[in-house]
Amino acid sequence: MKALSEWIGFFLAMTCLLLASQRNLGLAMFLGAFILGVFTIPSRLLLTVFSCISNPSTILLALIVGLIPLIGGILNETGQIDRLIRNMRIGKKPFLMLSPALIGLLPMPGGALLSVPIVDKAGKGISKEKKAAVNIWFRHILFLIYPISADYIISTEAAQIGLYQPISYLMMIFAFSILLGYFFFLRDESGKIKYERDFSLKDLLLPLSVLLIAPLLNILIIKLVNLPLKEIGTLAAVMASLVLAMIIGRTDLKTIRKITVEAKPWSFAFMIIGIMVFLEVFKDSGMLELLETVPMTPSILYGIGFVLGFITGRIITPAGIVFPIYLAKFGAISPLVFALMYFGIFLGYVMAPTHPCVTLTISSLKVELKDYIRILMPPVIIAFLTGLLTLVMIG
Repeated sequence: MKALSEWIGFFLAMTCLLLASQRNLGLAMFLGAFILGVFTIPSRLLLTVFSCISNPSTILLALIVGLIPLIGGILNETGQIDRLIRNMRIGKKPFLMLSPALIGLLPMPGGALLSVPIVDKAGKGISKEKKAAVNIWFRHILFLIYPISADYIISTEAAQIGLYQPISYLMMIFAFSILLGYFFFLRDESGKIKYERDFSLKDLLLPLSVLLIAPLLNILIIKLVNLPLKEIGTLAAVMASLVLAMIIGRTDLKTIRKITVEAKPWSFAFMIIGIMVFLEVFKDSGMLELLETVPMTPSILYGIGFVLGFITGRIITPAGIVFPIYLAKFGAISPLVFALMYFGIFLGYVMAPTHPCVTLTISSLKVELKDYIRILMPPVIIAFLTGLLTLVMIG
């Protein structure tokens, strides 16, 4: 009977998680943790939650992820991202790939609408459907290798793997994804971009330095400083990026207040705390031991990650489900397996009708959802099957 109760709690928690995450991911995670805990560990649920919330690593992660949208808000509000885009004199095709990718690094509500006009204008002569695909595919492609993002940070936490361990494999996946995007969306396009202003090296390098300083400084801290918690180094690196953005943008307190209200960093911090609580309850619930008895292969779990990415329109939610299950079934996750699983979730995510960037992009460009999916389907299928075959080959 106890096992039956645990399974009921697990499926109810998963259902709540998938449904409620469309409205508020942080709240969905707390609700999912509560439901699972009531059915599995009712006597120690509150202790598990308090232990997680008071954990210094959880607090630091919440601070880190809460600060990241402020960096994007400052770059956008002070016009730094516009200056960066204007001074990328790299040709039409590279520009169409890189401009939405750089804007995609700024985690802000409705961020896709910032890159749509740029792609629309620079992609003169390209069909609306391909413009939508270019905006979504390349807007999110840097998520695969940019380590200072909420999606990547939480995914590695869920997988219990070092932040930089999978990067070399993800770099290969990233290169493969660029080739797919180029081949299916841009290879037949021609023409040049007409610039209205003269090139400014300063306006190119200053905002670019804000985007690059956090991961570079974080790597340096990890190599040179022995810290009691690895999150301290990441927080210091993100703080450095935030301060540099403020200095370059010459932001005053009034502007900071405005950006903070719009970016809602507390909602990102709340989301991370909810995710960490859910993962802790999940580990303490005994479900991991039960899941070990369920027939499953890494390939099936890879497919589940893709489906969950497509259903939820998120990366974090599927990662919070798939990686703990993998750990329970197969033990430690290797960097290559993590990279493939993460890629599978990513592929479902970029196609998802529930993904806000998809709905905003196709609405702005007046593209039908079916036409968007039709254009994106070939590279997604090739990428999905390549990842699946690789996973099968490595056993």
